[in-house]
Amino acid sequence: MTISCNTPQGSYEITIRRGALEDAGALFNLKRKVLVVTDGGVPSRYAETILRQCDKGYKYTFPAGEGSKTLATWQEILSMMLQNGFSRRDAIVAVGGGVAGDIAGFAAASYMRGVDFCNIPTTLLSQLDSSVGGKTGVNFEGIKNIVGAFKQPGAVIIDPDCLDTLPERLVHEGLAEAIKIAATSDAAFFEMLEECDDLRGSYESIIKRAVELKRDVVEADTFESGRRKILNFGHTIGHAIEAAAEGSLFHGEAVAAGMMYMCSPNMIPRLSRLLRKYKLPTTDPFDEETLMEKVAFDKKGSGGSIDCIYVPAPGKAEIVRMSLPQIRECISKLKTSV
Repeated sequence: MTISCNTPQGSYEITIRRGALEDAGALFNLKRKVLVVTDGGVPSRYAETILRQCDKGYKYTFPAGEGSKTLATWQEILSMMLQNGFSRRDAIVAVGGGVAGDIAGFAAASYMRGVDFCNIPTTLLSQLDSSVGGKTGVNFEGIKNIVGAFKQPGAVIIDPDCLDTLPERLVHEGLAEAIKIAATSDAAFFEMLEECDDLRGSYESIIKRAVELKRDVVEADTFESGRRKILNFGHTIGHAIEAAAEGSLFHGEAVAAGMMYMCSPNMIPRLSRLLRKYKLPTTDPFDEETLMEKVAFDKKGSGGSIDCIYVPAPGKAEIVRMSLPQIRECISKLKTSV
């Protein structure tokens, strides 16, 4: 199946199909110099499948993990392209999770002020989230995604077969993204996730609906000036949880716990049941002071307040400007109720 995404920066096709990795050359122009960017945690055969289809392919592999999402890694990618004579007609292909897509996309936005870019996400989280929408970037001085650019890909290729090599925990982490977009945008999708009893057999339908919903939001607000902010549901406190966890929680797990703080009392039990169904956290072990210290560094803040996303019921989302004391109150209320 193919989903079209149309933005002011350009239009592209999102292909969702088992075995699509083998057809990458028919879905994106590989008949030029291509730098495949991947990480050490991704099965090497995925990158090799792309390289076999390239006229002149190169591979850059960085150590797996959020710790590699730095300006130093970005600089190494640019250096490799420069040393191998890449021109503006050439391309970068990301093969991996969100870190690979974010950093490769940022390099594509930066090199010679922009080269073509194809994103091939291999984790469920990246397939549902970072591969669509054009946000790229790196972490800097302890702040997540604070340096980056909007760079729409030339194509996105999602092969559900890649999920067969993922540990269960990473599959469930990705489902946090499906739950997030369903909670904010589609009550029927939320209900489908509640009733799903064959996760593997539902991969394609889950990916398709989540990507469609994100595409709709991105097309309506490409540069996050308004409605696109709903995609940050769970992130304000989730980023704080992730930072405090110092690597013990994955991004999707931290966002799952973060969503619990920004729900109505009626929504909390239903969201909690769904998160537990997929072995996602509904609480975190950090005290108010620890979380508030991290929240204060949130890049979305200005003038002492932050745009937070509040969900009163499945399929509904509100953008609420909150002061730091109001956010503290949300944290306190949930922690005293569990």
